[in-house]
Amino acid sequence: MNAIGPVEPGEDTYDHESVVVEPVRPDPRRIRHRRTALAAAAAVLVGAAGLTLYLTRPEPPPEPAPPWPSQSVAVTYTGEMSRPRAGERDFTFAVTVTQESGPPVAVRRVAQPSSALSADTSPPTPFTVKSGTPRKLIIKMHIRECGEVPRNAGLPFLEVTLRNARANEKQSYILGPEYANDLSGALTAACPRTRVS
Repeated sequence: MNAIGPVEPGEDTYDHESVVVEPVRPDPRRIRHRRTALAAAAAVLVGAAGLTLYLTRPEPPPEPAPPWPSQSVAVTYTGEMSRPRAGERDFTFAVTVTQESGPPVAVRRVAQPSSALSADTSPPTPFTVKSGTPRKLIIKMHIRECGEVPRNAGLPFLEVTLRNARANEKQSYILGPEYANDLSGALTAACPRTRVS
């Protein structure tokens, strides 16, 4: 025989009936171990991914600070100035306190700069003003000393102490020319000039 290559077996070399291939059955303990290991690995990966997302999340922007109380509160003269008679020491007028925006503001004190005058309010201070709910305030002025009252004050103002979540402020509110004229008229009526004064 002249041939190149390995010798091949002839027919019926193998007994097909004698070779029986039995299926390989995996060990149930190994299957359970493998499933447990895969579940644990998956849990670790999910936990690590969640922790990574939590730690790398963007920081929320900080809450904006509320406005300064003096920037959010307006005090306006609404008139109603009473006209005292000569010798009377008290007169009243009205203002409106309005919270334009932001958190509520407490009005802690209302005063005026002259030592010859004192001021009381109704409602009494402190009281709170909320956005969208203006408060009418009746101010009662008391004249302590007629000889010392400011006459013809060009820009009289009220000193209002305000407090909100951001700060406590003392603010001077100029109430305008109508208030200046009415105040001057009330002071002149209560304390008329005499030859001695």
